Amino acid sequence: MSSFAPATIVGSLMGENLKRIRQRAGRAEANGTPSGRKAPDHNASDLNASDLNASDLNAMVGTKLWQNPCQLSFRVNFVAHHFNQPLYDWIQRRYRLTAPEHVVLYALGLKEGITADDIAASSSRPKNTLSRAVNSLLRKKLLLRKQDQADRRRLSLYLTRSGRRIVDETVPEFVSREQAMAAALTPAEQQVLNQLLTRIILRKSQWPTTVG
Repeated sequence: MSSFAPATIVGSLMGENLKRIRQRAGRAEANGTPSGRKAPDHNASDLNASDLNASDLNAMVGTKLWQNPCQLSFRVNFVAHHFNQPLYDWIQRRYRLTAPEHVVLYALGLKEGITADDIAASSSRPKNTLSRAVNSLLRKKLLLRKQDQADRRRLSLYLTRSGRRIVDETVPEFVSREQAMAAALTPAEQQVLNQLLTRIILRKSQWPTTVG
């Protein structure tokens, strides 16, 4: 697949060539919620101070999330951290791979034949960190690096069979965790959230480029 298109929150990261993995995950119901879960019967606007106080969040975490002039950024970071960190900890234990190494594999699972620079641009991770990850994966025989015949300066990356196996085994866990976290929203609410985040992302060219 040559480009990414906006999709629903559930499985939004999946490229066309990973549809079979989403099918293998087999956890999504027709209404977009994980199996065995009912769609919530409340809206975000129904939440009040007592709901927030009854949450299991540390008091200071709650303060940073609810009483913060930068609520959007902190909440997005909070959700992203609690999505990513358990998955990368599991990948480290099971496959002995670092988070940057799996970032490379995941990107190639979405689209092969890209370069390390492409992965750096799409992940917002430092180029030298991803370069080390690529070299490590090459040593582990999870990647192949080929010289582009049309542009011999371009070194394209591809998954080996072993690398593909890891992607096939790990991506369903990402999908499942996203589904579980997004289950607090109805499918319609997930779609609205996705559209709003997409609108913010598409205005990246207008974000400030300097600080101070």
